[in-house]
Amino acid sequence: MSNYRVLLYYKYVDIKNGEEFTQEHLKFCKELGLKGRILIADEGINGTCSGTIEQTDRYMEKMKADPRFSDMVFKIDEVDGHAFKKMHVRYRPELVTLRLEDDIDPREQTGQYLSPKEFFEQLQSDDTVVIDARNDYEYDLGHFEGAIKPDIHSFKELPDWIKQNREVMENKKILTYCTGGVRCEKFSGWLKEEGFDDVAQLHGGIVTYGKDPEVKGEKWNGQCYVFDERISVPINQVEHVVVGRDHFDGQPCERYVNCANPECNKQILCSKENEDIYMRGCCDECRTHPRNRYIKEHELSEEEVNKRLERIEASRAAKA
Repeated sequence: MSNYRVLLYYKYVDIKNGEEFTQEHLKFCKELGLKGRILIADEGINGTCSGTIEQTDRYMEKMKADPRFSDMVFKIDEVDGHAFKKMHVRYRPELVTLRLEDDIDPREQTGQYLSPKEFFEQLQSDDTVVIDARNDYEYDLGHFEGAIKPDIHSFKELPDWIKQNREVMENKKILTYCTGGVRCEKFSGWLKEEGFDDVAQLHGGIVTYGKDPEVKGEKWNGQCYVFDERISVPINQVEHVVVGRDHFDGQPCERYVNCANPECNKQILCSKENEDIYMRGCCDECRTHPRNRYIKEHELSEEEVNKRLERIEASRAAKA
Protein backbone atom coordinates (compact mmCIF):
# COMPACT_ATOMS: atom_id res chain seq x y z
CA MET A 1 0.00 0.00 0.00
CA SER A 2 1.26 3.46 -0.92
CA ASN A 3 2.22 5.85 1.86
CA TYR A 4 1.25 8.93 -0.19
CA ARG A 5 -2.06 10.47 -1.19
CA VAL A 6 -3.44 13.14 -3.46
CA LEU A 7 -6.34 15.18 -2.10
CA LEU A 8 -8.78 16.93 -4.45
CA TYR A 9 -11.42 19.21 -2.93
CA TYR A 10 -13.35 22.47 -3.16
CA LYS A 11 -15.91 24.40 -1.20
CA TYR A 12 -17.91 27.50 -2.07
CA VAL A 13 -18.05 29.44 1.19
CA ASP A 14 -17.46 33.01 2.33
CA ILE A 15 -13.85 33.62 3.29
CA LYS A 16 -13.27 37.00 4.88
CA ASN A 17 -9.82 38.55 4.52
CA GLY A 18 -9.04 36.05 1.77
CA GLU A 19 -5.55 37.35 1.06
CA GLU A 20 -4.58 37.09 4.72
CA PHE A 21 -6.05 33.58 4.92
CA THR A 22 -4.02 32.64 1.83
CA GLN A 23 -0.75 33.49 3.54
CA GLU A 24 -1.73 31.65 6.71
CA HIS A 25 -2.78 28.60 4.72
CA LEU A 26 0.46 28.53 2.73
CA LYS A 27 2.47 28.59 5.97
CA PHE A 28 0.37 25.77 7.44
CA CYS A 29 0.75 23.58 4.31
CA LYS A 30 4.51 24.09 4.22
CA GLU A 31 4.81 23.24 7.90
CA LEU A 32 2.97 19.98 7.21
CA GLY A 33 5.21 19.19 4.26
CA LEU A 34 2.42 19.15 1.68
CA LYS A 35 2.94 20.00 -1.97
CA GLY A 36 0.26 21.15 -4.36
CA ARG A 37 -1.81 23.93 -5.83
CA ILE A 38 -4.53 25.62 -3.81
CA LEU A 39 -6.63 28.57 -4.94
CA ILE A 40 -8.42 30.79 -2.43
CA ALA A 41 -10.98 33.47 -3.20
CA ASP A 42 -13.52 35.41 -1.20
CA GLU A 43 -16.04 32.82 -2.48
CA GLY A 44 -14.19 29.71 -1.28
CA ILE A 45 -11.31 27.27 -1.75
CA ASN A 46 -10.29 24.88 -4.53
CA GLY A 47 -7.27 22.65 -4.07
CA THR A 48 -5.20 19.65 -4.99
CA CYS A 49 -2.29 18.61 -2.79
CA SER A 50 -0.14 15.59 -2.06
CA GLY A 51 1.57 14.25 1.03
CA THR A 52 2.00 11.22 3.23
CA ILE A 53 -1.00 9.59 4.89
CA GLU A 54 -0.06 11.29 8.15
CA GLN A 55 0.34 14.71 6.52
CA THR A 56 -2.91 14.50 4.58
CA ASP A 57 -4.79 13.22 7.64
CA ARG A 58 -3.56 16.20 9.66
CA TYR A 59 -4.55 18.55 6.86
CA MET A 60 -8.09 17.14 6.63
CA GLU A 61 -8.49 17.19 10.40
CA LYS A 62 -7.43 20.84 10.53
CA MET A 63 -9.80 21.81 7.72
CA LYS A 64 -12.78 19.94 9.15
CA ALA A 65 -12.18 21.59 12.53
CA ASP A 66 -12.91 24.92 10.82
CA PRO A 67 -16.72 25.47 10.68
CA ARG A 68 -16.38 26.89 7.16
CA PHE A 69 -14.97 23.60 5.84
CA SER A 70 -16.45 21.04 8.25
CA ASP A 71 -18.52 19.32 5.55
CA MET A 72 -15.99 19.66 2.72
CA VAL A 73 -15.61 16.46 0.68
CA PHE A 74 -12.09 15.21 0.01
CA LYS A 75 -11.50 12.95 -2.98
CA ILE A 76 -8.51 10.75 -2.16
CA ASP A 77 -6.11 8.90 -4.48
CA GLU A 78 -3.27 6.69 -3.31
CA VAL A 79 0.01 7.45 -5.11
CA ASP A 80 3.64 6.36 -4.93
CA GLY A 81 5.02 9.77 -4.00
CA HIS A 82 4.40 13.50 -4.23
CA ALA A 83 2.33 14.52 -7.27
CA PHE A 84 3.66 18.09 -7.17
CA LYS A 85 7.09 19.67 -7.06
CA LYS A 86 6.21 22.64 -4.85
CA MET A 87 3.50 24.06 -2.61
CA HIS A 88 1.53 27.00 -4.03
CA VAL A 89 -1.39 28.73 -2.31
CA ARG A 90 -2.65 31.71 -4.29
CA TYR A 91 -5.41 34.27 -3.89
CA ARG A 92 -7.67 34.75 -6.92
CA PRO A 93 -10.74 36.88 -7.69
CA GLU A 94 -12.64 33.68 -8.65
CA LEU A 95 -12.24 29.99 -7.87
CA VAL A 96 -12.92 29.23 -11.53
CA THR A 97 -12.40 31.86 -14.19
CA LEU A 98 -15.70 32.64 -15.93
CA ARG A 99 -15.51 36.44 -15.68
CA LEU A 100 -19.25 36.94 -15.88
CA GLU A 101 -20.75 40.41 -15.68
CA ASP A 102 -23.20 39.09 -13.11
CA ASP A 103 -21.43 36.37 -11.17
CA ILE A 104 -23.14 33.13 -10.15
CA ASP A 105 -23.20 31.95 -6.54
CA PRO A 106 -23.56 28.14 -6.66
CA ARG A 107 -24.98 28.19 -3.15
CA GLU A 108 -27.99 30.07 -4.51
CA GLN A 109 -28.30 28.60 -7.99
CA THR A 110 -26.76 25.49 -9.51
CA GLY A 111 -27.81 22.47 -11.56
CA GLN A 112 -29.38 19.35 -10.10
CA TYR A 113 -26.83 17.01 -8.54
CA LEU A 114 -26.70 13.53 -10.06
CA SER A 115 -25.00 10.58 -8.42
CA PRO A 116 -22.71 8.48 -10.65
CA LYS A 117 -25.51 5.92 -11.11
CA GLU A 118 -28.08 8.61 -11.98
CA PHE A 119 -25.63 10.25 -14.37
CA PHE A 120 -24.90 6.86 -16.00
CA GLU A 121 -28.61 6.29 -16.56
CA GLN A 122 -29.23 9.78 -17.93
CA LEU A 123 -26.28 9.42 -20.35
CA GLN A 124 -28.29 6.79 -22.20
CA SER A 125 -31.46 8.87 -22.57
CA ASP A 126 -32.34 10.12 -26.07
CA ASP A 127 -33.54 13.50 -24.81
CA THR A 128 -30.19 14.27 -23.15
CA VAL A 129 -27.32 16.43 -24.36
CA VAL A 130 -23.99 16.09 -22.53
CA ILE A 131 -21.65 19.11 -22.35
CA ASP A 132 -18.03 18.69 -21.33
CA ALA A 133 -17.22 21.74 -19.19
CA ARG A 134 -13.45 21.30 -19.48
CA ASN A 135 -10.83 22.59 -21.90
CA ASP A 136 -10.20 21.01 -25.30
CA TYR A 137 -6.96 19.25 -24.33
CA GLU A 138 -8.73 17.62 -21.38
CA TYR A 139 -11.51 16.34 -23.64
CA ASP A 140 -9.03 15.01 -26.20
CA LEU A 141 -7.47 12.67 -23.64
CA GLY A 142 -10.78 11.26 -22.43
CA HIS A 143 -14.53 11.99 -22.21
CA PHE A 144 -17.95 10.44 -21.76
CA GLU A 145 -19.44 8.64 -24.74
CA GLY A 146 -21.49 11.06 -26.82
CA ALA A 147 -20.31 14.16 -24.93
CA ILE A 148 -20.09 17.38 -26.91
CA LYS A 149 -16.67 19.00 -27.10
CA PRO A 150 -17.08 22.80 -26.98
CA ASP A 151 -14.58 24.54 -29.25
CA ILE A 152 -12.81 26.35 -26.42
CA HIS A 153 -9.27 26.62 -25.06
CA SER A 154 -10.20 27.93 -21.61
CA PHE A 155 -13.20 27.79 -19.28
CA LYS A 156 -13.99 31.49 -19.62
CA GLU A 157 -14.81 30.93 -23.32
CA LEU A 158 -17.58 28.43 -22.51
CA PRO A 159 -20.50 30.89 -22.02
CA ASP A 160 -19.90 32.47 -25.45
CA TRP A 161 -19.77 29.03 -27.07
CA ILE A 162 -23.08 28.10 -25.46
CA LYS A 163 -24.71 31.30 -26.72
CA GLN A 164 -23.48 30.57 -30.26
CA ASN A 165 -24.70 26.96 -30.17
CA ARG A 166 -27.89 27.35 -28.21
CA GLU A 167 -29.98 25.34 -30.68
CA VAL A 168 -28.06 22.16 -29.77
CA MET A 169 -29.48 22.32 -26.24
CA GLU A 170 -32.99 23.61 -26.80
CA ASN A 171 -35.71 21.33 -25.38
CA LYS A 172 -33.11 18.89 -24.07
CA LYS A 173 -32.05 17.77 -20.61
CA ILE A 174 -28.54 19.16 -20.21
CA LEU A 175 -25.91 17.11 -18.38
CA THR A 176 -22.55 18.66 -17.63
CA TYR A 177 -19.40 17.35 -15.99
CA CYS A 178 -15.84 18.33 -15.09
CA THR A 179 -12.90 16.80 -13.21
CA GLY A 180 -13.95 17.29 -9.60
CA GLY A 181 -17.15 19.34 -9.83
CA VAL A 182 -16.01 22.88 -9.04
CA ARG A 183 -16.45 24.21 -12.59
CA CYS A 184 -19.87 22.62 -13.07
CA GLU A 185 -21.19 24.26 -9.91
CA LYS A 186 -20.97 27.68 -11.58
CA PHE A 187 -21.48 26.61 -15.17
CA SER A 188 -24.72 24.75 -14.47
CA GLY A 189 -25.98 27.72 -12.44
CA TRP A 190 -25.16 30.02 -15.35
CA LEU A 191 -27.06 27.72 -17.74
CA LYS A 192 -30.15 28.04 -15.55
CA GLU A 193 -29.67 31.81 -15.48
CA GLU A 194 -29.65 31.71 -19.30
CA GLY A 195 -33.06 30.08 -19.34
CA PHE A 196 -32.23 26.40 -19.58
CA ASP A 197 -34.54 24.78 -17.06
CA ASP A 198 -33.51 21.13 -17.08
CA VAL A 199 -29.84 21.23 -16.07
CA ALA A 200 -27.95 18.59 -14.10
CA GLN A 201 -24.32 18.00 -13.14
CA LEU A 202 -22.23 14.99 -12.19
CA HIS A 203 -21.85 15.39 -8.44
CA GLY A 204 -18.21 14.96 -7.43
CA GLY A 205 -17.00 15.04 -11.01
CA ILE A 206 -15.26 12.45 -13.15
CA VAL A 207 -12.92 11.25 -10.40
CA THR A 208 -15.88 10.31 -8.18
CA TYR A 209 -17.59 8.58 -11.10
CA GLY A 210 -14.49 6.44 -11.70
CA LYS A 211 -14.44 5.20 -8.10
CA ASP A 212 -18.14 4.36 -7.86
CA PRO A 213 -18.54 0.62 -7.18
CA GLU A 214 -21.78 0.37 -9.19
CA VAL A 215 -20.98 2.13 -12.47
CA LYS A 216 -17.22 1.38 -12.38
CA GLY A 217 -16.51 4.23 -14.78
CA GLU A 218 -18.56 2.75 -17.65
CA LYS A 219 -19.43 5.04 -20.57
CA TRP A 220 -16.11 6.86 -20.07
CA ASN A 221 -13.51 6.50 -22.80
CA GLY A 222 -9.82 7.37 -22.45
CA GLN A 223 -8.10 8.80 -19.39
CA CYS A 224 -9.00 11.74 -17.16
CA TYR A 225 -6.64 14.70 -17.32
CA VAL A 226 -5.48 15.89 -13.88
CA PHE A 227 -3.50 18.98 -12.96
CA ASP A 228 -0.49 17.38 -11.30
CA GLU A 229 2.61 15.38 -12.19
CA ARG A 230 0.54 12.29 -13.03
CA ILE A 231 -1.10 14.13 -15.99
CA SER A 232 -3.82 11.48 -16.26
CA VAL A 233 -5.68 8.84 -14.24
CA PRO A 234 -7.79 5.85 -15.37
CA ILE A 235 -11.58 6.01 -14.96
CA ASN A 236 -13.28 3.08 -16.70
CA GLN A 237 -12.68 -0.05 -14.61
CA VAL A 238 -14.46 -2.32 -17.12
CA GLU A 239 -12.89 -1.49 -20.49
CA HIS A 240 -10.20 1.00 -21.42
CA VAL A 241 -10.75 2.63 -24.82
CA VAL A 242 -8.03 4.95 -26.09
CA VAL A 243 -9.52 8.08 -27.67
CA GLY A 244 -6.41 10.29 -27.71
CA ARG A 245 -4.69 10.72 -31.07
CA ASP A 246 -1.07 11.61 -31.73
CA HIS A 247 -0.74 15.22 -32.87
CA PHE A 248 1.58 14.21 -35.73
CA ASP A 249 0.34 10.92 -37.15
CA GLY A 250 -3.14 10.43 -35.67
CA GLN A 251 -2.26 7.12 -34.03
CA PRO A 252 -3.79 6.19 -30.64
CA CYS A 253 -1.84 8.03 -27.95
CA GLU A 254 -2.27 9.09 -24.31
CA ARG A 255 1.09 10.77 -23.73
CA TYR A 256 0.99 14.55 -23.27
CA VAL A 257 3.97 16.86 -23.78
CA ASN A 258 4.29 20.63 -23.96
CA CYS A 259 5.42 22.21 -27.20
CA ALA A 260 9.14 22.99 -26.96
CA ASN A 261 8.59 26.60 -27.97
CA PRO A 262 8.11 28.39 -24.61
CA GLU A 263 6.10 31.11 -26.33
CA CYS A 264 3.62 28.45 -27.46
CA ASN A 265 3.78 25.76 -24.74
CA LYS A 266 0.71 24.06 -26.23
CA GLN A 267 -0.07 20.64 -24.81
CA ILE A 268 -0.03 17.96 -27.50
CA LEU A 269 -0.52 14.21 -27.48
CA CYS A 270 2.67 12.73 -28.84
CA SER A 271 4.62 9.44 -28.81
CA LYS A 272 8.25 9.48 -27.70
CA GLU A 273 9.27 8.59 -31.25
CA ASN A 274 7.42 11.54 -32.73
CA GLU A 275 8.68 13.85 -30.00
CA ASP A 276 12.21 13.09 -31.21
CA ILE A 277 11.35 13.30 -34.91
CA TYR A 278 9.57 16.66 -34.62
CA MET A 279 11.79 18.02 -31.83
CA ARG A 280 8.67 18.52 -29.71
CA GLY A 281 7.56 21.41 -31.90
CA CYS A 282 3.83 21.41 -32.59
CA CYS A 283 4.34 23.18 -35.93
CA ASP A 284 7.15 24.26 -38.28
CA GLU A 285 7.45 27.65 -36.61
CA CYS A 286 7.85 26.10 -33.14
CA ARG A 287 10.38 23.53 -34.37
CA THR A 288 12.61 26.27 -35.76
CA HIS A 289 12.05 28.74 -32.94
CA PRO A 290 15.37 30.04 -31.54
CA ARG A 291 14.29 29.13 -27.99
CA ASN A 292 13.17 25.57 -28.79
CA ARG A 293 13.70 23.75 -25.48
CA TYR A 294 14.08 20.30 -27.03
CA ILE A 295 17.05 21.46 -29.11
CA LYS A 296 18.69 22.95 -26.02
CA GLU A 297 17.95 19.96 -23.79
CA HIS A 298 19.50 17.55 -26.31
CA GLU A 299 22.28 19.95 -27.32
CA LEU A 300 21.51 19.44 -31.00
CA SER A 301 23.89 21.08 -33.45
CA GLU A 302 22.59 23.23 -36.29
CA GLU A 303 23.59 20.45 -38.68
CA GLU A 304 21.53 17.83 -36.77
CA VAL A 305 18.52 20.16 -36.58
CA ASN A 306 18.66 20.73 -40.35
CA LYS A 307 18.89 16.98 -40.98
CA ARG A 308 15.75 16.37 -38.94
CA LEU A 309 13.91 19.17 -40.74
CA GLU A 310 14.91 17.66 -44.08
CA ARG A 311 13.61 14.25 -43.02
CA ILE A 312 10.28 15.83 -42.01
CA GLU A 313 9.96 17.50 -45.42
CA ALA A 314 10.91 14.27 -47.22
CA SER A 315 8.24 12.40 -45.27
CA ARG A 316 5.62 15.01 -46.20
CA ALA A 317 6.58 14.81 -49.86
CA ALA A 318 6.28 11.02 -49.83
CA LYS A 319 2.76 11.22 -48.38
CA ALA A 320 1.61 13.95 -50.80
